[in-house]
Amino acid sequence: MFHRFFNAKPTPTAAPAPAATAPDAAIAAGDTATVRRIVAKLESMPPEQARFIAAAAYTLARAANADLDISDEETTAIETALQSESSIDEATAVLVTEMAKLQAKTVGATEDYVVVREFRKLANEAQRLDVLRACFAISAANGTISAEEATVVNEIARELDLEPAQVNAIRAEFHDQLSAVQEVRRVAGADAPAGTSGS
Repeated sequence: MFHRFFNAKPTPTAAPAPAATAPDAAIAAGDTATVRRIVAKLESMPPEQARFIAAAAYTLARAANADLDISDEETTAIETALQSESSIDEATAVLVTEMAKLQAKTVGATEDYVVVREFRKLANEAQRLDVLRACFAISAANGTISAEEATVVNEIARELDLEPAQVNAIRAEFHDQLSAVQEVRRVAGADAPAGTSGS
């Protein structure tokens, strides 16, 4: 499902208006320190593609770091997403993942919105939906999407400017991994009369 946002040529973005405000200028594609650090490791790629992958990788790492811990399972899920459809090789995926993880852990909220907004500018709607689905999948890598993770992924969805119905459809794919759903089922099972399976 990741071939669209790692193999396809990024959607061209409109030229900035002459009267752009300072905040708008600060978040222009490729201007954030986070993305530039990762892009520096991808010099063999066309600059636009490198910025695209860097912004996507950071967004995935942000979702993984929602609970302030990026597990081995989540790390592997990010690497797998980056390699999907042979977009980049394993060594590059590992490097980009580690750089994105480091940035997500060290700069955190100071760049979260900026980088996701950059990705939104570089991506078309299908690519934005793909990266949101990847965020859910990475959060579910250990079998459970915690409340903290769900909150961050919802924030990412809003920043990607996706419709609620689109977000709900993707969330439904991961319904069984939501911690709230798992807790309701656990309680229901505990309250089941003795001698029943609770099913």
